[in-house]
Amino acid sequence: MELRHLRYFIAVAEECHFGRAAERLHIAQPPLSQQIRQLEGELGVKLLTRTTRRVELTSAGARYLERARSILAGVDAAGEEAVRVADGRIGRVVIGFTGSATYELLPSLSRRLRQQSPGIELDLRGELLTPSQVDGLIAGTLDIGFLRPPVRSPEIDVQPLRREPLVVVLPEAHPQASRSRLSLADLADEPFISYPSQHRSVVHDAVLDACQSAGFTPRATEVAETSTLVSFVAAGLGVALVPASVQHLRITGAVYRPLAGSPTVELAVATRRDETSPAVRRVLELAERSLHSLNQEV
Repeated sequence: MELRHLRYFIAVAEECHFGRAAERLHIAQPPLSQQIRQLEGELGVKLLTRTTRRVELTSAGARYLERARSILAGVDAAGEEAVRVADGRIGRVVIGFTGSATYELLPSLSRRLRQQSPGIELDLRGELLTPSQVDGLIAGTLDIGFLRPPVRSPEIDVQPLRREPLVVVLPEAHPQASRSRLSLADLADEPFISYPSQHRSVVHDAVLDACQSAGFTPRATEVAETSTLVSFVAAGLGVALVPASVQHLRITGAVYRPLAGSPTVELAVATRRDETSPAVRRVLELAERSLHSLNQEV
């Protein structure tokens, strides 16, 4: 039995006439009659009763018609789904975000994807430092990473997205909080809250280099997550330098101020070098549009 037998049978059953069914199928009537007889022979049951004027379904034929329609609908749905998968409209994509991108790019990209590609299932993982994302990409637990270069693994493809300045986070009651702009020299005697050291955080290294260029080495308490870092500042435990996009994270008691002559850090998107998933490609395209929109808002 072939799918065409089902299509032929459905046409005859719906038209109740071999001639009209043949016209609908764009075939001659004799081959159509032969195909229906072949189908009945394979099943060993009579599906249709034929008279000179009309064709009617038997009780077995009526039930077979229901099943035949369901089978063909399933086949058509499977074909449509395969096309959507190949086009990147269906799939599952696991995305990692570095701390600052967690509060800006993550919500923007998530909204755009759910609007434009609702068939893509997203697994979004925020507050991941660059080394963790690189490990996840290599291990296959992440498909895309929004991270801070440099990345030195030959297995990872990295595409720069933008550079952003560092800004100062201060306790709201801090004497310097009333100023519109600060310099690093203003913070030389302040305790710092920073991201992890030992080359685990690109931002940590950028902050350390900037402070040393300004003539001091900061006394720092290290925390792994951006939200914790800003919360510590709000609690009055110190000050911090963070990428400008962190300003989307609002925590009572913490204020953000521009930094004169601020160093910048880069945001990039990373994938496995041999990545072939259409869904991943689709997400990357939408991420580029989201970032373009965000840059226009700045």
